[in-house]
Amino acid sequence: MDVLETIAARYSARSYKTDPVEDDKLALILEAARLAPTAANRQPFRLIVARTAGREEEMARIYSDGRPLWFTVAPLVLAIVAVPAEAWRRVDGKSYHEVDASIVMDHVVLAATALGLGTCWIAAFDPAATRDVLGLPDDVEPIAFTPLGYAVDAPRQKKRRPLDELVKYDHW
Repeated sequence: MDVLETIAARYSARSYKTDPVEDDKLALILEAARLAPTAANRQPFRLIVARTAGREEEMARIYSDGRPLWFTVAPLVLAIVAVPAEAWRRVDGKSYHEVDASIVMDHVVLAATALGLGTCWIAAFDPAATRDVLGLPDDVEPIAFTPLGYAVDAPRQKKRRPLDELVKYDHW
């Protein structure tokens, strides 16, 4: 699958098989994360690979909308966390740790898609529960999650705004 086909094929899977993710596929996904561009190549992120088997209730505490089952059915949940102290800062002081972590997560979901795995970018999480469940230190910020596994559901038609609403040339 080329990169444009992968981008078109990616969707938010909300139903997973319990089949394990092969170690070689996980390694390729983690390598894609490592290769993601970050501001000044600081790499102010860490990935936490959480196995869900036997931890479903504990892991469900992370997801914040009260419907945790689909979140913990996949054999793995990946968390991207940022280390703000390691991040590059713009001249006005803005830290790029959230941007960098988001780029990393995008590499993760696209690599997973290319390898036939399902993902769903999750921002709906409870930060306090996340800190407790994953044992995060105070200087680390959780940014996003994705279940990782073989999807049961199928992609639906994507609804996207037309380019002429999203792209400006030369000025606003």
